[in-house]
Amino acid sequence: MANSERNGKTPANVAGHATQEGALPRNGISLLGLYGDSTDLNAMVRLPGGRTRVVKRGSRLSGSEVVAIDADGLVLQKNGKATRLGMPGS
Repeated sequence: MANSERNGKTPANVAGHATQEGALPRNGISLLGLYGDSTDLNAMVRLPGGRTRVVKRGSRLSGSEVVAIDADGLVLQKNGKATRLGMPGS
């Protein structure tokens, strides 16, 4: 059955497998994904308001600076304190 025959709705069983409750906090910055060459990774993040943004090392983000991006996530620094954001579900 084509999607158009379902009025564009995602079947419940598909949505259930694709959705994890509470995987991303609604407030704060969340890491969505990493991409690029392993020596020059970029990260896609979700901002507290729900918007997404692509960042790289040196980017400013909600008063913090992206100081590192590696295969495990990204590191933000604010007021001398470093915080690591890992991939959701890992």
